[in-house]
Amino acid sequence: QVQLVESGGGLVQAGGSLRLSCAASGSISSANTMGWYRQAPGKERELVAAMSSVGRRNYADSAQGRFTISRDNAKNTVYLQMNSLKPEDRGVYFCKWTTGWVIYGNGYWGQGTQVTVSS
Repeated sequence: QVQLVESGGGLVQAGGSLRLSCAASGSISSANTMGWYRQAPGKERELVAAMSSVGRRNYADSAQGRFTISRDNAKNTVYLQMNSLKPEDRGVYFCKWTTGWVIYGNGYWGQGTQVTVSS
C-alpha cells in the first residue's frame, strides 16, 4: 500500500502561480513514477505531468512550457509548479503513484486538491 498526501491547491488569479506537493509513504519501490492528473467539472480525469524516479518527464500539451514537475526521491515527494495559470487550468488535481516507469495503469491516488483560477 502507498499513501499519498497532496497540498498546495487554492484560489489564484489568471496569470498567477501555484505549487502543488504530493508526499508518498508506505511500500515505496525504488522504481516508480509519480504524476498529476486534473479533473475539471463535468470532464474526465486527464494527465497533466508525470516524472519517473530516474528523472524522465512527460507533460500534457496544455502544460508544456507553463508547468514544471520535479521530485525529491529522498522525501518521496513530487511537486508541480504551475505558472501563467489560466481559467481552464481549474479543477481537482490528483496525485498518482505507480510502480515502474509509466504513469498509466494501476496505481495509487491521493485525495485531490482543488485549484481555482479566476479570470
